[in-house]
This record gives sequence, structure tokens and C-alpha cells, in this order.
Amino acid sequence: MMQLLERQRAYFRTGATLPIKFRIDALKKLKKVITDRTEDICAALREDLGKSGTESYMSEIGMTLSEINFMINRIPDLAREKGVATPMSQFKARSYVKKSPYGCVLVMSPWNYPFMLTLDPVVDAVAAGNTVIAKPSAYSPATSRLLSEIIAQAFIPEHVSTVLGGRGENARLLDMPFDKIFFTGSVAVGKEVMRKAAERLIPVTLELGGKSPCIVDKTAKIEVAARRIVFGKYLNCGQTCVAPDYILVHESIKDKLLEALKEQIVAQYGEFPLENADYGKIISKKHYDRIISLIDENKVCFGGETDEKNLRISPTIMDKVTRADAVMGEEIFGPVLPIMIYTDLDAVIDDINSHPSPLALYIFSEDKKAVEKVTTMCSFGGGCVNDTIIHLATTEMGFGGVGASGMGAYHGEEGFWCFTHKKSIVDKSTAFDMPVRYQPYTDKKFKMIKLFMH
Repeated sequence: MMQLLERQRAYFRTGATLPIKFRIDALKKLKKVITDRTEDICAALREDLGKSGTESYMSEIGMTLSEINFMINRIPDLAREKGVATPMSQFKARSYVKKSPYGCVLVMSPWNYPFMLTLDPVVDAVAAGNTVIAKPSAYSPATSRLLSEIIAQAFIPEHVSTVLGGRGENARLLDMPFDKIFFTGSVAVGKEVMRKAAERLIPVTLELGGKSPCIVDKTAKIEVAARRIVFGKYLNCGQTCVAPDYILVHESIKDKLLEALKEQIVAQYGEFPLENADYGKIISKKHYDRIISLIDENKVCFGGETDEKNLRISPTIMDKVTRADAVMGEEIFGPVLPIMIYTDLDAVIDDINSHPSPLALYIFSEDKKAVEKVTTMCSFGGGCVNDTIIHLATTEMGFGGVGASGMGAYHGEEGFWCFTHKKSIVDKSTAFDMPVRYQPYTDKKFKMIKLFMH
């Protein structure tokens, strides 16, 4: 692995990755490989996570292609030098910002959206002119193997390459002198990534997680809210970093919302979700057992069916949940939806802010003042009003966490900046030199400096 990094560093230093045409051509080739191998990608995702072809394209392949298309169209503009105003005190000079890649980048990705969460940051890093080593998760072996093939088809190894393996490979990679590390995964592993990066002062972007709340107030359109919550919560069997983790519903509409949620689960997944071929599975026995341990059978009011052999858990709702329940002690990352009630929105805001900042927050409300209060007062990475999870499906906004849910952002323009260093440069004329800044200092010089810098 160290030899691979050294080869990439030598390649980067030749300047081969810097020309705009090179970057665009590389992304066009990747796009063609992805398009040609769409069926293979869907098959790998079904093998690892039980995803349907539609879900695979909607939430992984299509989003990756959108990111590629954005970068192909915008690289010339994003990479261009930007002139800025020069203060009078520095006359005569030209000031500008030069966009430069970091160099050799490590992208470490998770298993829940293994295709998109590997290639989106790779696309952004390539667009910015870097070389990349991608390390996909060992928990999604079929997709990781295919990613290795796709990257090998689209790039030469000196430009972009893949390292497969588990914890041993992760540890060795984190001991290597990369110029930037991009990590998506758990908070616990994110801390280790940051600790290792700190030893070499390597900049990091961390996309983590957290318990993302979903507030449903008494003005919400209940049928719409239920439909959109069920979609966002049970997509990929709840194994989505921005899935609504739990609901905070006003007590006056709790029963109506609960019935609507049950109806929507049946409408979207059928009366017997475990028999639905398009409903996925939990990634591993370890994660299956962890999710099962969070379910209190006495509080299950819908679902709760399991299939240990095939690692499947039906869409489940738990009612009358409190902060003391095990299901509220950690990010669920599975198809279990706890419901808690509230009466006072200010108390809800205080409760959310008394816990680590979540990656996402959702509010369903027709009360614009309530929406403004929640989105202003609560700390969270991003979110939606009257919908769930779709805020990350746009290249026009950055996506990222805050506090315990992560640092830094990517997607679209923010993705380009994520892997770019902006050099501030002043190009000073040599035609003449203003003596005011040089010693010996005089009262006249002092007055001139005050005039220029006031």
C-alpha cells in the first residue's frame, strides 16, 4: 500500500492531474463504465443489502451519475483563478485566489450505501485534481469487489486505485502520509481516524451520524407526513445515516399519526414485508443482533417480525418510548421507529440541543413560525421541512454534519472545495515601491498608514 501511495504521489507531482481536460475526460470515462455496468452494480447491491434495482439506481447509481455530471459541467468554472479586490495599502498589485488540489487523498467509505458513498467523494476529489486511494467497506464484499473493478477500468492506478480488506488494511492506511482523508462511518471509528490524522496534521472530512429527530406538530398534514416518514425511515431497511431515527409528535395527534404510519407501511411494503422481494436485509448478523437487542417487545405496536436466516426485520414501530429506553441510547440504523410525545415545542428544542448534534433533523408543520424556530434554534447537519432525507440528493447544496455528527461537507460545489486548497496570492508591481511601510518610521508615515488603513 505504501508503494501505491508513493506511485500516486510521484504521478501527482508530474502535474498530470491538473489540466481541466484531464479531469473531465477521467470523469467521462468513469461515467461510461458505470453506465455500462449498471446491471452488475444492481446485482452486487442486491447481494450485499437486498436492494431492488429501482432503489439501487435511485439512491446510489443515479446520485453518483448526478455528481459526475455536475463536475463535468462545472470544473472549468470552479477551478478558475478568482480575482479579488486589493486594498489601497498594497497598491499597486493584483490579488487572486488560486485553486489547488491537496494531492494524495484517502477515501474510506461505509457499507450502507457502498457504491454512492465511495464514488461520490472520489468524483469530487478527481474533479479537484487529486489522486485517490479508495477503501470500501469489508461488510459489503460484492459491491467492494465491483468497485475495485470499475475503478480499475476507469483510471490508471497511479491516479485512482482501490484497497480491499478489513481492519488491518484500514489501520495501515491511516498510518500513511496522505494529504487529505475523507471518512464516512461511525462516530467511534471517526474519532480514531481523526486521532491518526492529527499525528501527521492531515486535514479530515468526517461524515458520521447520530440520532436524527423527526418532529411532527399538531398542524402537520398527517397523511403526507406518514408517507414521507415511512419512505425515509425504512429505505435500505433503515440503514441510512440520515434516516429519521425517532419521532417527536404532539400528543394531540399521536394516535392519528400512528395509524397513518401503519397504513403507509402496508401500502409501501405490503401486509407481509418479509415476503417483499424489494425490501432489503440487514448487512450482517452482528448488526442484526444489535438491532434486535434494541427492540422492547412490550412497546412494539406494529411489525416486529424477524427472519434471522435471511437477516431481515420487518418495519417496526415502538410506542410510548422514553429517553430511558435502550432504543434511544444509540443510533438505531435499522427498521425500528420509536415514537415519543411532546406538548411544548420549546421543551423539544431544549431536549434535542441537550444531546449530541444529529446529522439530520426533520419537521412536519404548516406553522411557519414553528419551522423557523426549530431550524434556527436546533443544531443539526441538514434536514427537511415536510419531508425526509431528500436534502442530500442535490448537487446544489453541501451535505455534512456538525459537532458529533461530523465536520466538513461535500456534494456539488462543496465537494470540489472539500478537496481543494485555496491559495491567496498577491502579485505586486515592481514599477515603484511605496516607502511608507519601511523603517525608519516617522510621524508622516504613521499618518499615511492611518489614512490608507482606516
